[in-house]
Amino acid sequence: MENTSFRVIPAIDIRNSQCVRLTKGKIETEHVYSNDPVFIAKLWQTQGAERLHVVDLDGAFCGNIKNVEIIEAIRKAVNMVIEVGGGIRSIKSIEKVLKLGVDKVILGTTVVYNPKLVEQAAEKFGDKIIIAMDITQGKLSIGGWKEVTAMTPEEVLPKLEKLGIKEVIYTDTTKDGTLEGPNVEGVRNFCDITSMHVISSGGVATLEHVSKLLEVKKLKGVVIGKALYEGTIKLNEAIELAKRV
Repeated sequence: MENTSFRVIPAIDIRNSQCVRLTKGKIETEHVYSNDPVFIAKLWQTQGAERLHVVDLDGAFCGNIKNVEIIEAIRKAVNMVIEVGGGIRSIKSIEKVLKLGVDKVILGTTVVYNPKLVEQAAEKFGDKIIIAMDITQGKLSIGGWKEVTAMTPEEVLPKLEKLGIKEVIYTDTTKDGTLEGPNVEGVRNFCDITSMHVISSGGVATLEHVSKLLEVKKLKGVVIGKALYEGTIKLNEAIELAKRV
């Protein structure tokens, strides 16, 4: 059962069947950390994770979910809450992922290109739908961050709230994978303009960074990726820190 307090959520990004990390979403910065994403999922569970953030990078870049077999294997291997995103841009794709036993589906690009789909998904799947807002200098980025739109969170968030969507993941794309620290001010400002539960992602490298995010009162959690793989944060220590607040 997932703890309802501040969530520390480890990330697994899958590309070419491997567990990888990118810097600022750029393929040319790819670093492979493991050939076995299922093993990594088990590792994070043994360190206390109650929720897992899985991104199908192949799907994000091509627009159609790709790593179905690996995602299914992860689901069978762990008993955490699992959220999956990357290339999920149709009701059929959402259903396909949920049939694997995944708990939550992340929609990002569709918020811009197909808001009607988001509306249908929210109505049909309820709390199983999470929105990813990837922000580049105040604007929404889509398509694996290859395109920066003219849209702002302020324009989109009220519409999502009216649909009854409860959760949104905020990522500052200029911070993601950099280990330079999160955009705490950006996170705080984002939390202030929505009633949805906000999860922060991007830039976290130390327990001190986690502590700074814990000070953002309305923030409900943080996704951590590269810092775990590089060893600059121990997942169990971050989870314990969050529990003490």
